[in-house]
Amino acid sequence: MFIAPGSVCEVGRTLSRDAASRIAGNWWRLLLNGSLLVVAGILIFSIEWTVRSLATFIGALFIVQGVAEALTTGIGARVRQANVVTGLLSIAAGILIILWPDPGVLAVAIVLGAWLIVTGTLGIMGAFAARGLLPDWWLLLILGLLEIPLGVLALANPGATLAALVTVAGIWAVAIGVMRIVLAFEVKRLPEAVDEAWAAPGLDGAARPPVAKRPPLAATGS
Repeated sequence: MFIAPGSVCEVGRTLSRDAASRIAGNWWRLLLNGSLLVVAGILIFSIEWTVRSLATFIGALFIVQGVAEALTTGIGARVRQANVVTGLLSIAAGILIILWPDPGVLAVAIVLGAWLIVTGTLGIMGAFAARGLLPDWWLLLILGLLEIPLGVLALANPGATLAALVTVAGIWAVAIGVMRIVLAFEVKRLPEAVDEAWAAPGLDGAARPPVAKRPPLAATGS
């Protein structure tokens, strides 16, 4: 999302103030995206769905997720390109579910499960790429670790019922939404954390560059 795997050498081992500001500029998108997902998850659990209506709703969520991903900026042009590609794939998956003629529970479960596994894997890879640069890289890791088992759960039962699909989709929307809200507030204060790290004296009394570890944040909020 913010750092592409293999790009650490290109950006160096420390996070500059400019890079932190670029990443922090995403905070309101993450907050809006997370809030919409939480609301969507509540709606998924609250409505008696047909397969057609649930497929349309999930497809719309994929499209919203894709737009948010495509607009997310990170460190360098490589990250931007990766986010655009991932966002376009999410939008394509959403359109596929919506336009699928007479979608069955199995078809929706396959698309939902496969996409969650793909995005979860990419999230985990991005989290480890961000380790040592972003203080809260572990939040990205948690996002990935949440998506993969939900994707496996959606694919695990070929005879999945509509109720099971509703459960997986609802848990995904609420859990990922909450984590994105948390990440939004952490990202918002990233430039401040970088300034604090630069100002902190090292063992030799000189100012030291920002590193991944820093004092715990107060109010957190992906």
